[in-house]
Amino acid sequence: MTAKLLVDASYFVVAVLFILGLKAMASPVTARKGIVWAGIGMVVATLVTFFTPGMQNFGLIILAIVIGGVAAWWSGKVVKMTDMPQMVAIYNGMGGGAAAAIAALEFARGGVHGVVFTTLATLGALIGAVSFSGSCVAFAKLQGLMNKAWRLPAQNAVNIVLALVTVLVGVGIVVSGDPTPTQIITFFVLSLVLGVIITLPIGGADMPVVISLFNAFTGLAVGFEGYVLGIPALIIAGIVVGAAGTLLTQLMAKAMNRPITNILFSPITGEAQAGSGPTGTMKECSAMDAASMMRYAQKVIIVPGYGMAVAGAQHKVYEMTKLLEEAGVEVKFAIHPVAGRMPGHMNVLLAEAGVPYEQIFDLEEINEEFSQADVALVIGANDVVNPVARTDKTSPIYGMPILNADKAQNVIVIKRGKGAGYSGIENALFFEENCRLCYGSAQGVVSEMIGHVKSLS
Repeated sequence: MTAKLLVDASYFVVAVLFILGLKAMASPVTARKGIVWAGIGMVVATLVTFFTPGMQNFGLIILAIVIGGVAAWWSGKVVKMTDMPQMVAIYNGMGGGAAAAIAALEFARGGVHGVVFTTLATLGALIGAVSFSGSCVAFAKLQGLMNKAWRLPAQNAVNIVLALVTVLVGVGIVVSGDPTPTQIITFFVLSLVLGVIITLPIGGADMPVVISLFNAFTGLAVGFEGYVLGIPALIIAGIVVGAAGTLLTQLMAKAMNRPITNILFSPITGEAQAGSGPTGTMKECSAMDAASMMRYAQKVIIVPGYGMAVAGAQHKVYEMTKLLEEAGVEVKFAIHPVAGRMPGHMNVLLAEAGVPYEQIFDLEEINEEFSQADVALVIGANDVVNPVARTDKTSPIYGMPILNADKAQNVIVIKRGKGAGYSGIENALFFEENCRLCYGSAQGVVSEMIGHVKSLS
């Protein structure tokens, strides 16, 4: 068997492992197995590169693998589960940046010839560069390094003009067939700036969709550059990631009842509701009152949100859940598709705390059960339980499917303060007659509730 046949056969095995791994990740029960399969595929794809005919610079390849491997191992060890969204964002960006770097190198050494190859290399460079710089901004926002959404005057017009100019420069590269250094540098600078400008105005409420969109971008960019380099594993991995990311982005946008263009060009910032909002009084309750309501309830539905993640309260929440169940209370968890700061964020946190998958339900599965619940416990969630999404046509979130927490007999909300949530939109649920608010950090409040539930047993 020649080296070429060995490499091609290995890439076929890698493609199968990637597809099987991704399929297994569709279920929480098999997700761990899927990650292992995909990881083995990545190791095989990396090792087989050394046997590619004509491959050189083995020392640099090994050095890059060592640096990347150590950085990934270290970050995987030290990054907290609550910081996973920013880790995912920056890893997305690295993938896009790598694809753009491949295109830049191929252009610089004159390795791209023909209209088809040049077009694909240019598209991959554009998408990869936008994903890289946009993901870096998303990381900065999620990490707290950038605490406000920056919006330029005539933001949408700036976005459109900048995108058109960038595309025109890219078309110039394709048409020329032999781009000058000035064309290439201008194209990459414009692409990077475009990613920054698009992401700057986007707030936390839209961030899960944006991260998913950049993930899809990275996959497409890798797929295009894989075609340019003639590496099947890159093409297949890029297509799989791009397709999966695109579908996930569409599903999440549908869950918010907002088109992708609306999320990018009219992000939720809270300013739309300035000067208006619900009226009435928010009623406070103590941890003791909340514990009593749940201890003597028959059914409790818990709605976790980003506030639970920030407080790292998922372990305490599950400890309280087990106490309530021992007291005969039925407890379920309701997850909104865009809860948290990345796709599946709440599911990951609850799984880390040991909550059985059988207790975790998606919006469609559990929404009808809220009317049968004695208590809905909302922990640090805002928009996903805001009833104005059903009733107020002027609200930025009107039409967004929400969890029907307001239909429970009693609603308890754990919240750090009286201000609006991360999106800036005031929540009408907090002013409802059946709603009580428990102020404080989720971990501290739930710890108090645990003590009171024990005292009532």
